[in-house]
This record gives sequence, structure tokens and C-alpha cells, in this order.
Amino acid sequence: MAGEGRRPGRIGVGSVIVCLGLVWPGAALAFDILGLFGLGEKPPAVSQQTLPYELTVEVEPDDLSQSLKDASQLYALRQDAPPDGQALARRAEADLAPLIDALWGAGYYDATVAIDVAGVPLQLQQSRVDAAAAAAERHRARTLVPVRIRATPGPLFTLRDIRITDARTRAPFPPKELPPRIVRIKPGDPARAADLRAAQAAIVDHFRDHSHPLAKIASITPVVDHARKIMDVAIVVDPGPRAPFGDVTVSGQSNVDPAVVRSHVYIERGDPYSPKVLADTRKSVLQLPAISSVRIREPDRLAPDGTLPIVVEVADRKPRVVGFSAQYSTLDGPALRAYWQHRNLFGGAESLRLEGEVFVPPRVDSSFFDTVQNFSWSDLGGRFKASFVKPALQGTRNDLLIDALAEKDRTGGDQYGGYDSRRVLATAALRHRFSQTFSVQGGVAAEVGETSDSLGIVDYQLVGLPVSLTYDSTDRLLDPTKGIRVTAAATPYPSFLGSSINLFETIVRASAYHAVDDEARVILAGRVALGALVGPALADIPSNHRFYAGGGGSVRGYRYRSLSPLGPTGQVIGGRSLLEASFEARVKITDTIGLVPFFDVGGAFDSSYPDFDEPLRYAAGIGLRYYTAIGPIRLDAAVPLNPREGDQSFAVYLGIGQAF
Repeated sequence: MAGEGRRPGRIGVGSVIVCLGLVWPGAALAFDILGLFGLGEKPPAVSQQTLPYELTVEVEPDDLSQSLKDASQLYALRQDAPPDGQALARRAEADLAPLIDALWGAGYYDATVAIDVAGVPLQLQQSRVDAAAAAAERHRARTLVPVRIRATPGPLFTLRDIRITDARTRAPFPPKELPPRIVRIKPGDPARAADLRAAQAAIVDHFRDHSHPLAKIASITPVVDHARKIMDVAIVVDPGPRAPFGDVTVSGQSNVDPAVVRSHVYIERGDPYSPKVLADTRKSVLQLPAISSVRIREPDRLAPDGTLPIVVEVADRKPRVVGFSAQYSTLDGPALRAYWQHRNLFGGAESLRLEGEVFVPPRVDSSFFDTVQNFSWSDLGGRFKASFVKPALQGTRNDLLIDALAEKDRTGGDQYGGYDSRRVLATAALRHRFSQTFSVQGGVAAEVGETSDSLGIVDYQLVGLPVSLTYDSTDRLLDPTKGIRVTAAATPYPSFLGSSINLFETIVRASAYHAVDDEARVILAGRVALGALVGPALADIPSNHRFYAGGGGSVRGYRYRSLSPLGPTGQVIGGRSLLEASFEARVKITDTIGLVPFFDVGGAFDSSYPDFDEPLRYAAGIGLRYYTAIGPIRLDAAVPLNPREGDQSFAVYLGIGQAF
């Protein structure tokens, strides 16, 4: 449906988009181009002042090479050349014990390591530092000093007997209390230290998940039999008592009213202890724009009443933020956007955001370049928005939301046309948060405007009572791996409230995410959207309230809001119902690179329900993801599968975060 947001970033055939943006204060994202392509690994240049060296690692099997590099200061400091041979030899000698530990940690308990510095071998208990230093000095100002790590792992040791007992009874846990699948290790597995640590963490997490907040590993005793190449392990676990949550206290260096923070903590005294609830609490409090960090502290003992009190420590963001962005597209024209926000206006985490945007959309049935050649001020589009949020009214879970919008917009610019729109909109609503995942809101909305398209001009005023609900159980905002998102909104605009037309508007959007594997390297994602308008004839409904499909957030591969019924002149006129669906397989190839094949389908219809008199449009494509700390950078290329005459052969979309 026509919305308030500008078109998503899209590159089509014959189009170019350039985007620049700045936020102050805010996070900065930088890319190490040399590191991304494997460059930047060249050793420092030979010099008179330092002794740069060239490091090689020799070990079989090859998969141990990275473990040795992770443990090696020679490798970590390879770009920081030592000043002399003594410093280089000492650096190499200091590596010997950590490298042995790394091989032991991988299950190779008969491993040996030697480090050759300029041909002089260094080994544990065989100090030849002076000889190595002298040999290294002979390379000064001539060549890189050759340094070689030679590791002989020997046989891989395996686990034989694994005994896990209760510290209280000294007896093994019954399977019902500690299922074998939780432990993750079994006889015959490699005796890797990392696997043993993971098993200990999994055991503690299991008991904490079952309301034992003080669970810990009392002791672990590994016994290595070098003759048989095996290890026996005895793990003693102290689950501690089962306990519920106690009192919740809010503290920290913050100017936000603690009652507001407490309203976003959905923990009540007596609730069963759960680490997941604590993680959800942190995420919930961070929804307040005024809060930058949340730390939840748990005591190491229970309160006298047997409960576990918790302390929520918060720290503030800088209260004010200013940002701007610039965009240019040969399809959609240039756009400039700027905003100012205060995140804690009156000390109760009140947020006030003012945002302005100016753009030059192409005229209907002409290109942007045609618009430039005979530009007039009437071609200029703009949007001004003001949003105010007062969270936690009187410390409750009720929030006040007030929004205002003034807009002049135009869509289209190709043979399928579009519409012109001018409107002023104001809404006020109350939102009640039942939990971090579920909320409902209701309020009043008033809108006055004028739209024009191939069906004619509609002058309108609407006064409505919008209600909506939101459910979001996903784990991440920009890159979810599991959970469900649902938003449903309905707004009646009855004439007895002052509306010029009796209109009932509904829209439902839902998406779901499922991780195929435990590491969430393959995610199946799906999205569906359904909308309906009930009331007057299509020509009497304002164009910006009708439904349209197409674009980066809809059916990729088709122009933004270009899919809908066509009017008498062959131009899009919008519909009274909407159906969209998308399916993706998000596959991580490496930790930072992913591929996403996808399929989109959608369309708008003349009737108040999808009757398929207008054909659905299909598109398929492939996406590239580059995963960063703030979320994936998305590059999607989509191809229309049943294009209309004049549709582009493909489109490319660029953004931050997944498509949905």
C-alpha cells in the first residue's frame, strides 16, 4: 500500500543510485578493503632499525594450522618487527609453551614443537636464544629473517570413561535430570579441551535453564593415559537450589526515570528463574532510544527468602542526534533527508524526532531527465514528519504516541503511470505492552488531502479509529534466525466522525524464520501480506490509500508500486485488496559471506478480496550478504518471471538488513 516511506534503494537497467549519509553522534562502519581481499599480509620492509621476519607454519593435519596461529605471538605480532635478534628470539621462545597447550587442547597430548629462527631451532628445555639472536642479526638490512614453526602432533587421543556426578549425592545424574544429549561428549570422541569446556558450559546452562541460577562445575579431573592414547574425565556438578526471581532494582548512571526502565522489565517476583528471560529483558530495555547499554547483575547467593534478586544497570545514549542522507537515481530522481532527535526530552525517555525530506520525482509518463529539462517548483516533492513517544505513562506499560505528517508526493514515471498526492495527517494513540513480544494500540487519526491519477481527482478528509497489534518473537531485528513477526492493523473511517467517505482499511503482515542447523548457517524465511479496503468505489478512494505491489520490500524485480489493476488509459490505479508472499533460503558460505536465493509473488486487485482477475506477478533472484556487527549488507538481483511489456529485465537492490 502507498506508505509514508520513500522508495527502497534500487538499481535497475539504465539507473544509478548514489547514497551518502551521516549520523552524529552514532556508530561508524568501516571496511578493511585490503583485508577483505586477502591483501595487507606483506611483512614489513627490510630496514636497518628493525628485524622483520617471514613466518611459516608446518603441521599435519593442516586444520591445526589456525589453532597454532591463534596461540602464537609470532603470528599475532608479525606486522610489528622486533628491534633486534634478542627480542625476536625471546618472542619465539615465549611461543613454545602456548603452542604445546594449543595442540593439547586439540587432543594431541604427545605433541612436540620446535621454532627455527634463522635456522637455529628452539625447543622447550633447550634454550638457544643467544645463538638464534646472533643468526637473526646476520639478516639485518639484507633479507627477512626466516622463522618456521614445526609442529609434530602425534596421535589424536580419545575419550574413554566420562563420569558426571552430583556434588550433593556423589552419584551420577539420572537421564531425566541430565539427558545425555546435553553433555555433547561421549566415549570415542576426540579428547579436545574445547569440547570439554563446551560440555561443562552446556551442563551449567541446562541447570540454569531449569531454574537453578547458582549451578556451577565443582571440579573436573582429566586423566591422560599416554600408553593407550586415551583420556578419562570426572566432572562434579553442583546444580545449586531451584529458585525464583526476587526483587528487581534499576540502577546506573542514567538520567532516565527508573520507573520507565522498570516498565520494560517483564519480570515479577516469584517468576521462575530463566537466563532467557534475562536476555529478553536486556533486549526489551534497549528498545528505549535513550538507553545505550544494559547490564543485568545476579548475586552469587540467594536472598534469605530463597529468591534471586537482580539489578538492572543502565547507561544513557547522548540525548541528541542529528543525521542526514542523500540519494540519486535516474529512475526516481534525487532525494535529501535530514532529521533531529531528542531521546530523553523530559527525563522519562521521551523521544521527539523531526524529519524532513526533499525529492524530485519524475513526472507521470516521463523520465527524471525530462523533468530536469523543464523543471518547475511544482515538480518538487517533500515530506515533513514529527513523532513523539512518551513511554511508561505513570510507570505503567502504556505508551503515548503522537505523529504528524505533511507530504507532497508523486509515484510512477513510466508507461504505467502513478499518482500525485498532497496530504496532512495527525495521529494519537495509546499502546499497551503485554510483554516484550506482544503489544496492542488504538487511537484516533485525522487526514486531509488531495490525490489525482488517471481516474480523476479526489479531495478527501478522513477521521478514523486505528487499532493494531504486534507480535514479534524473533531473536534479531535486522537478521532474524528464528521466530515469528505479525502486525495487523484495522482502521474504520466512518462518515459520522467527519470522513468524506465511509472506508474500512485492513492490512496484515506476517513473517517466519527457521534455522535448519544448530549454528543457524541455513535459514528458511517466509513472508506474506494481505490487505483489504471495504467501502466506496475504487475511484472514490484516495490514491494513496489504495494497494500497490512491486519494489524492494514487495515483489522484487518490478518497479516500486507498479503492480495493480490498470485504468482505462492503461496506467496503474491501485487496488482494493493486496496479496504478497516471499520465500528465501539464507545460506552462510563463510562467517561473513552468504547467498540468498529467493522467490516473490504478489499483486493488487480491484475487489475487496483477492479474486485474481488481475494476474499475480512472479519474480526470482539471488542475493549476496556481507555480515557485519550491525547487520548484513544486502545486495539482491531479481528477474521478473512474467513481466508486462515495458518492464525492466532485472533490478538490483542494496540495503542494510535482510529483505524482511
